[in-house]
Amino acid sequence: MSAPLPKLLVVEDDPGLQRQLRWAYDGYEVLIAADRAAALTLLRAEEPAVATLDLGLPPDPDGVSEGFAALAEMLALKPDLKVIVASGHGERESARRAIAEGAWDFYSKPIDIDALGLIVARAFHVHALEAENRRLAARGDTVTGLVTAAPEMLKVTRMIERVAGADVSVMLLGASGTGKEVLARSLHDASPRARGSFVAINCAAIPDTLLESELFGHEKGAFTGAVKTTEGKIEQAAGGTLFLDEIGDVPLPLQVKLLRFLQERVIERIGGRRAIPVDTRIVCATHQDIDAMVADGRFREDLYYRLAEIIVRIPALAERSGDAVLLARHFLKRHADAMKLPVKGFTPDAIAAIEGWGWPGNVRELENRVKRAVIMADGSHVTADDLDLTGDGAPALPINLRAVREAADRAAIRQALAHAEGNISGTARLLGISRPTLYDLMKAYDLQP
Repeated sequence: MSAPLPKLLVVEDDPGLQRQLRWAYDGYEVLIAADRAAALTLLRAEEPAVATLDLGLPPDPDGVSEGFAALAEMLALKPDLKVIVASGHGERESARRAIAEGAWDFYSKPIDIDALGLIVARAFHVHALEAENRRLAARGDTVTGLVTAAPEMLKVTRMIERVAGADVSVMLLGASGTGKEVLARSLHDASPRARGSFVAINCAAIPDTLLESELFGHEKGAFTGAVKTTEGKIEQAAGGTLFLDEIGDVPLPLQVKLLRFLQERVIERIGGRRAIPVDTRIVCATHQDIDAMVADGRFREDLYYRLAEIIVRIPALAERSGDAVLLARHFLKRHADAMKLPVKGFTPDAIAAIEGWGWPGNVRELENRVKRAVIMADGSHVTADDLDLTGDGAPALPINLRAVREAADRAAIRQALAHAEGNISGTARLLGISRPTLYDLMKAYDLQP
């Protein structure tokens, strides 16, 4: 049995346009409403994901009052609905107002069916990504604190879930700002040690002379200023998990002491003379090329194998299909709520800028830009200017147009396969192509369901 077609609500009172739009969207189940009441009835009964809305509805076909009333009620009834409003020539102000009041995008009359079709397809795609993210967030066994729907990142979360229950050391490898501490904390929360403490320390942020004391603690009088006996981070995490961020910055002499703890599960505080048994799980992370450091002698090979019983490689944000927009919406809501600002979403140009940016600073850069934009936004929606997405962070120019198309095809097919759960027919419908064409593309790009 084939999957049901996505539902598209068309709110339009012109019978000719109704027929044209119904004919144009054979890949969707098209629901036609000629006025506000009919639109709300269909919205309740069918729950479509996307709607197109002509602002000139009866009894005010020459104005926009009825259209804006319909927009407000539709979004109140179904907040995740993607509404695309019609804007005639000379009515750009109405389109801007509609976006400010929650519309997802707009199109101009007279209608260009192909252009509108692209907007509608993109709206369905974004709605599917957001729905997938909500579904994952609601699962009890998923990685907590992580917002993603990208196949590249879901592979990482499944790996974290599998290794959480095994009492082994885990090494997280990824660029700065990719969420290594979030994953480490999630691993702890999903493990049998969840009742114990999760203690994090950034090894690069502490001077070498103090790092040993931070990790292992010291006895009273061990050195000038040691006025009392102090437990180190390893002891503080007893029964729980110690997260060592930037493990590559630990100096060689201290690596020896850390290796002894991992081998014997005992520590000695600075100035102490007795071995203290400690049951602490180690999770570490680094953005450096740890294999090269081992080869160069800057990191002990025996310590590496003790710390890297399981290695998890975290993709950069630019490699996580669709996640930039999902995360941006998440951060916008979080910071707007925290600062009690009336910012509700992004304008279409902001969404396009987010999707096109290279994100060299990964998730951390994205959150910082969104937080700043929420503060700087003049209206209820963040614009591309508010995000200040210009300059060196933009992706490099591709070698040619074919490379651009191939990259776009690969990303679109991977995303569609994920949202159709590997179903080829469903994937082809999401992409608007035939099954044979999809098979040919998957073969050409070596992609699997």
